[in-house]
Amino acid sequence: MTTTWILIAHRGGARLFENNGPGKGMALLENILHPEGRLKNGEINTDKSGRSFDSFSRRHGMSQDQEATDQVATVFAKHLGDRLDKARTQNRYARLVMVADPRFLGELRATLTKNTAALVSATLDKDLGGVEDRDLPKFLENTVLL
Repeated sequence: MTTTWILIAHRGGARLFENNGPGKGMALLENILHPEGRLKNGEINTDKSGRSFDSFSRRHGMSQDQEATDQVATVFAKHLGDRLDKARTQNRYARLVMVADPRFLGELRATLTKNTAALVSATLDKDLGGVEDRDLPKFLENTVLL
């Protein structure tokens, strides 16, 4: 029997399911909340960016290379990647399916170790964060053998 973990993730949280083979359905293992992922840039950055002087002694605002919401998403993706890697080292799953919107899916992929990435059997670039648990199988039936 091959255990497959299915991660349904978005910036505001993730759900982790387990599937133990065709006809076995999906069992919710964990609901991982991340309310910070729902905040807007203005709600995250309460301070203005710093001030600096350029080579001509002109004062100007410093730019931020990454939006605050993107930084929060990157940290959350790293957190999820660490959890998946730890579970892999404990042999808790043999296959991994990841589902997220295209941008966040890319963030997740970037956080996986080489060994964990090797267990990814399928990905689906859709935001299914708002879909009820009972309705998920119809979105995944072509991706996962449920």
